[in-house]
Amino acid sequence: MNTLLFGLFLIQSTSLYAQDPMKAASNVYKKILLDNDKVRVMEVVFAPGVTTAWHSHPNHSVYALTSGKIQITDKGKPAATIDVKMGTALYLPAVTHMAKNIGTTTLKLIVTEIKPAKKM
Repeated sequence: MNTLLFGLFLIQSTSLYAQDPMKAASNVYKKILLDNDKVRVMEVVFAPGVTTAWHSHPNHSVYALTSGKIQITDKGKPAATIDVKMGTALYLPAVTHMAKNIGTTTLKLIVTEIKPAKKM
């Protein structure tokens, strides 16, 4: 259950793909590592106490570079607290959410968004 909720933190609907998922949260560090027609790979760094704005992701995977504690709130659902373990890798479906680092450590993640196939 925690694994699924952790994934919901990083998900966006494909209709909102053009929206930068972390742009509205200037206090969340994001570096684009790869961006092509198939995927966008980002390093995301959350300091303790930082909260993201509401955002979305398409289907994606997440890899935790560090451990930490995060509170995820999906649209229309109550907040859930997740203990993120370093080395965890997840595949997650699209969703809209916000997140807060409620732990005492900086959380570092690699997020790989899977871009929708282009129609011919």
